[in-house]
Amino acid sequence: MTAVPPWDAFTATEAEVRAMVADPRWQRLSVPDRAHVLAARILVTPDGDRWLFGAHARWHLLDPADGRWHLAPPARRVRARQVGHATTTLPDAVVPQGYDFHAEPGSTQAFVGPDVPGSLTEQLRVLLRSSGRKSELDYPLTAFGEIFASDVPSTVAAVWGTIMWCAYAPAFDGNERLITVFGEYLCRPLPGDEWVRWLPAPPLLDLVTLVAERLRAGRSRQALRLAAVMADAAQILLLDTRFRPRALALLTMVEPMLRTARPEDFRGEFTSGLHSAYQDNADNGSPTGPHSRSPELRRDFQGDDAGLREAWLERVPTRLCRALLIENDPEAHFTHTVYDLVEALSFMPDPPAAAATFLADLSDSRRLLPGRLDHRLRMAYEELARAGRVGTSAADSTEPDGFPVRTGGLSVAPAPVLEVAPPDRASAAAVLGAAYAMGLAWGRLTGAKVPERGLASQSALVRKIVHERDDHHTGHI
Repeated sequence: MTAVPPWDAFTATEAEVRAMVADPRWQRLSVPDRAHVLAARILVTPDGDRWLFGAHARWHLLDPADGRWHLAPPARRVRARQVGHATTTLPDAVVPQGYDFHAEPGSTQAFVGPDVPGSLTEQLRVLLRSSGRKSELDYPLTAFGEIFASDVPSTVAAVWGTIMWCAYAPAFDGNERLITVFGEYLCRPLPGDEWVRWLPAPPLLDLVTLVAERLRAGRSRQALRLAAVMADAAQILLLDTRFRPRALALLTMVEPMLRTARPEDFRGEFTSGLHSAYQDNADNGSPTGPHSRSPELRRDFQGDDAGLREAWLERVPTRLCRALLIENDPEAHFTHTVYDLVEALSFMPDPPAAAATFLADLSDSRRLLPGRLDHRLRMAYEELARAGRVGTSAADSTEPDGFPVRTGGLSVAPAPVLEVAPPDRASAAAVLGAAYAMGLAWGRLTGAKVPERGLASQSALVRKIVHERDDHHTGHI
């Protein structure tokens, strides 16, 4: 007889709330009425913690000190009971809108261990080879100059930027072919070492700059081609869930201008990808002004990069809103990455305490971090602080080859004593990805720099798995 799993209050409540939000009647309810329904389904655990399954289809934990609700995954298999709660104390931010329950599923795994699918890498290699044949005079490098040599055309940077912007956590195996194919274009070695490349996550503005510069120069044809390169790369990246949410978002940003472009704008440009059909039946049109090619360009481009970026962001449907928090709300994005990290550490006896060891690597000389944590994480973090095990403004102690060491930033001091031991390579990749994304999010929020060789706790975990064989079955197809 098949064993029946024990009833779990968190699982049952989550299923109940999901069913309510999926009901068409949910959209007809006012926010106070929605809050009233949710307040009746709050759970309390034996330690007195109160839990709400709410906005973004995620759990929220009530801070008993100040009454704020924090994103926080609960420990499963813990007894809980439903209790009543005052509706007026539920802020609108924790009440589901509906679209936030339909977020595109992604993965927190880094690209350390599970490989990128071979078919994806091969398609991007073909696109990169085509892009590398362009002239740097027609496609000058106006972003990613810290990565590529000055004579590299911006079409190559467009492929790279799309990969890095779409990645949840751009930490890659040192021998990952998706990265090594760019070797001939690099101006210096990538940050990291032969085991892991801890790569910077570019802002969307860097991709926008490539297109906007060509528009300002009156080269709208080249601008459209750059947008098509990004669209082709994003289309290919959909094959891997570690890229998929932001790849979908980027496609919705750039495709409208491509749909209204003329075929000659793409003559002979691409040999693979979604937008290669534009090259058929094209002629040799000459470059014209920035407002003559596409109605979308006329409407979107007002002469500045920031305005074009906002126009792109406005096109993205609400169901992809979480994928864009990194651009629209860095503080909310950071809290979601902390949530992801605690979830990735669910195999540990005390996930919040384990997560605190990674949070301890963050530079926080202004003491901004504790107030952003739920009370469980905050207590674990402050315990490490009292033991002198949290980062302040430490930096790399030695300068690695290639990228120079930046002062300030995130700690690379020895990791705290608590040992994080993932049960398998996939779990290790999820922890590495979530922790690196959390570090990048903290940097985006505060200006702290990520060390060239990664955070201390991440590096310690890498050392435990580097001698394992590569796992060619990714589970991301």
